[in-house]
Amino acid sequence: MKKCLIVVDYQNDFVSGSLGFEKAKTLELGIANKINSYHVNGDDVIFTLDTHYDDYMDSYEGKHLPVPHCIENTDGHKLYGSVADCVSGEDIVFRKTTFGSDALYEYLKTACYGSVELVGVVTNICVVANAVLAKTALPDADIIVDSMLTASNDERLHNAALDTMEGMQIIIK
Repeated sequence: MKKCLIVVDYQNDFVSGSLGFEKAKTLELGIANKINSYHVNGDDVIFTLDTHYDDYMDSYEGKHLPVPHCIENTDGHKLYGSVADCVSGEDIVFRKTTFGSDALYEYLKTACYGSVELVGVVTNICVVANAVLAKTALPDADIIVDSMLTASNDERLHNAALDTMEGMQIIIK
């Protein structure tokens, strides 16, 4: 059965930019190694990119989180560090303007994955949103979140999100 890895929003602005935090930086090598492992095994790798535009501050999210981030065509929008170097031509990239990716959900509904693993940031926002979408699209697949390769700027919220996902039969490792 096919496997895939979803790297959630591991972008400059969430690691070292406007919404960056120290714990996010520590994930870089582990995420890069995991991507390379999936590539070596011939498994699929998907990236989500939080994507906003110049009118971000006028958006619903911008009014509730007034910190411009991941503006398309800026350095903050790009994948962080060595993770950016891991992208191959066969990988799939979904740009998303909100926490969960509707395009990812539609793609997964037609995929035949037995296992989907998620890594990235932020655990209690975009990771949980996309993990729930993956579980909804593929209810009989193993949906896995690597707790060592996800992070939040708030450890309490990170742990609460992991507990919530585990309650939804998402495997936390």
